[in-house]
Amino acid sequence: MSTPATPEPAAPEPATPEPAPAAPVSPAHPRFAEALAELGLQVEVRRFPDATRTAAEAAAAVGCALSEIVKSLVFTADGVPVLVLMDGSSRVDVELVRRELGAQKVKRADADLVRQTTGYAIGGVPPFGHATRTRVLADRRLLDHAVVWAAAGTPHTVFPLDPKTLIAHAGATVADVREPAK
Repeated sequence: MSTPATPEPAAPEPATPEPAPAAPVSPAHPRFAEALAELGLQVEVRRFPDATRTAAEAAAAVGCALSEIVKSLVFTADGVPVLVLMDGSSRVDVELVRRELGAQKVKRADADLVRQTTGYAIGGVPPFGHATRTRVLADRRLLDHAVVWAAAGTPHTVFPLDPKTLIAHAGATVADVREPAK
């Protein structure tokens, strides 16, 4: 007598791959977020509902001293853009910048040149991650702080970093370019 054939087990359904977890969305400008990733920097980018366009607004939002804010300011030296990193409580001395660069004439860049050079609007220019390679000067007083705060590419975002690391990633030359205190 023959035994009834045992049905073969059904082939398992192919497993549906789990979707990859979404990368956290950074509040930073996409170009700046990409620059952070390329540099291997993991920083806490903070977004504020009110603008942090000025150093005073940024310091108030963060709750730090005005001098702990990094202003990223674009000038032209003999027509060539240059970025100056300055603490939020100080002003750039254009004559010192001129001497440092060996230029004939240094003046503040207009909004169009700032955007063309950096890829960001005034009030949100970060210290690095720009559209073009630009010479960078960092005022020595930034090194007076353990941590400084800089724009993360938008007028609503900032990030903290120790000044030595920030200056290194900006490719900046440290110089004395601030106006003397009055």
